[in-house]
Amino acid sequence: MSIQNLQKALGVKDDGIVGRATLTALFKKLGATHARAEELALAANVHMQSYHILDNDLRLAHFIAQLAHESGNFRYMEEIASGAAYEGRKDLGNTEKGDGTRYKGRGPIQLTGRANYRKYGQALGIDFENNPQIVALPSIGMLVACKYWSDNELNEYADKDDIKIITKRINGGFNGLADRTNQLSKIKGWLS
Repeated sequence: MSIQNLQKALGVKDDGIVGRATLTALFKKLGATHARAEELALAANVHMQSYHILDNDLRLAHFIAQLAHESGNFRYMEEIASGAAYEGRKDLGNTEKGDGTRYKGRGPIQLTGRANYRKYGQALGIDFENNPQIVALPSIGMLVACKYWSDNELNEYADKDDIKIITKRINGGFNGLADRTNQLSKIKGWLS
C-alpha cells in the first residue's frame, strides 16, 4: 500500500503504518470534527483491518470515498432528512407505522430500513432494531459499515475499481455517483 504517500498528503509522520493517527488525520481532512475523527479512527483501525479493507489502496480508497459521500464528509452520522420517504418501504422491511423515521439512515454508511437494522444487529450481537440510534455512534457505525462492506462483497469490486457496482450495492441506485467519483479520485491522489 502507498500509506506513506497518504501520510505525506495528510501531514502526519510518514512511517508507512496505518494506525489511529493516520486515520484520524484522514477523517479530519475529509471534514469530521476532531472528536468524531478520533472515534471513527479508533474503530476503523481495528475493523478495517479485520474486514480486509486495508489490504490494498483500492479497497481503502473506495471504502472511504463511499462513506465520505454517505455521511456528508463524516459530518453526519444520522440522515438529515426525517426518513418519512422510507415509510412503508417493504423492500427495506419498513412494515410498521413509523418505521421510515425510526430506521432512517445512520452511521457513516447510512444503514437504512428495519430489515437492515435487524440483520446487522443480529450479526453483530447488538440490538439495533430496538435501539436504532446506536448505529449513529461513530464507533458502532464504523463497525456496521465494515460488516456491510464485507457482506456485500465490496472488496471484490474495489479490487476491480468498479465504483458503479459498489455504489449500487450501497445506495440501491446511482445517487451521488459524481460526488462518489470525485471523492474516490481525491483519495487515490493522496495515495499516489
